[in-house]
Amino acid sequence: MAWTWPFAGRGRVRLSDMLERHEPVAARAASTQVTATKAASGFVALHMQGEAAWTRRDYAGLARQGYMMNPVAHRCVRLVAEAAGAAPLVLYQGAQELERHPALELLAAPNPRQTGAAFMEALASHLLISGNAYVEMAEASEDARELHLLRPDRVSVVEDAGGWPVALDYRTGKAKRRIALGEEALHLALFHPLDDHYGFPPLEAALTALDLHNASGRWNKALLDNSARPSGALVYAPKEGGNMTDEQFDRLKVELEQTYSGAAHAGRPMVLDGGLDWKAMGLTPKDMDFLEARNGAARDIALAFGVPPMLLGIPGDNTYANYQEANRAFYRLTVLPMVGRIADAFSQFLSGRFGEELRLWYDPDGIEGLSLEREALWRRLQAADFLSEDEKREAVGYGKRGE
Repeated sequence: MAWTWPFAGRGRVRLSDMLERHEPVAARAASTQVTATKAASGFVALHMQGEAAWTRRDYAGLARQGYMMNPVAHRCVRLVAEAAGAAPLVLYQGAQELERHPALELLAAPNPRQTGAAFMEALASHLLISGNAYVEMAEASEDARELHLLRPDRVSVVEDAGGWPVALDYRTGKAKRRIALGEEALHLALFHPLDDHYGFPPLEAALTALDLHNASGRWNKALLDNSARPSGALVYAPKEGGNMTDEQFDRLKVELEQTYSGAAHAGRPMVLDGGLDWKAMGLTPKDMDFLEARNGAARDIALAFGVPPMLLGIPGDNTYANYQEANRAFYRLTVLPMVGRIADAFSQFLSGRFGEELRLWYDPDGIEGLSLEREALWRRLQAADFLSEDEKREAVGYGKRGE
């Protein structure tokens, strides 16, 4: 029996040659069992199972395939980062709230290129995509300081003899400089179970769903480019046996390319000569349950970022009764923990730089997503006759009257 391949130059390729290109050992084993003759008829399709291609687990790979190419991951990062950047921050010295302080001025205008909200948004984005965020404090002049974000893929942590992090190496092109941690730089990292110094990004936890979502989009685009038809093969199997002549093969190839290929010819019925039959070799979107698989991958990506799928418009998720409940859960479970982590890290960093005991925290009254919760709290306190006015003020985060 001979093996005829529709995608070969002349339509005829020996099985042993194909196996030899992909698996030399298998080819040698098969050569004793399979022989090619010239009396072949029909087509045979050979399917080889390959390894799945995964996105690289570094900052550049996650940024390109996730934030820059996947709409679900992009929107999740934007939602969390923008909400975190918009959260108003207040500064305390002990129990006293400070209305004016150089640290507040620095956070409001960290550098000439960014506002305070844009700076915090970029910092939160680095944490979500890389699991790490690096901040350098530079002395612009004697009385002026600036805060700058360092791109995570350009930074490496330097350890001392005991394995403790002491500095950051920052590379730009061929240049490299060392920045002392604690004094000149701040390193924020999400928890990583297998690394002592670098954080684990949420996007990496959703890598399988991310690749599945991207691959489904590419497959759908390729299917549309192919006139929305799944893969298949024309099988020539006449009753009397034999192969197509070279002239018949070339004429069939030209007719397929000119008459049935391309979006302009989509849906045109195919007229087949005697002995020709169309055999589908791929699954249709309905067979693959395409939409549900794509929505399931989108839900997994949103889950890794802590964003309720309802906020992204992903169907099939009715965990929350309404949009307001989903939005409140998003702020309580995702945004506020992120803002609190950033505020704690800056409290320690700024206290060391300014030589004062400073505490940075967010103002819940200024967060739009918590307005309903705060309104309910105010109503409960208003009705609490057993509390004094000063106790009510302390319950909502204010000091006693006159302080």
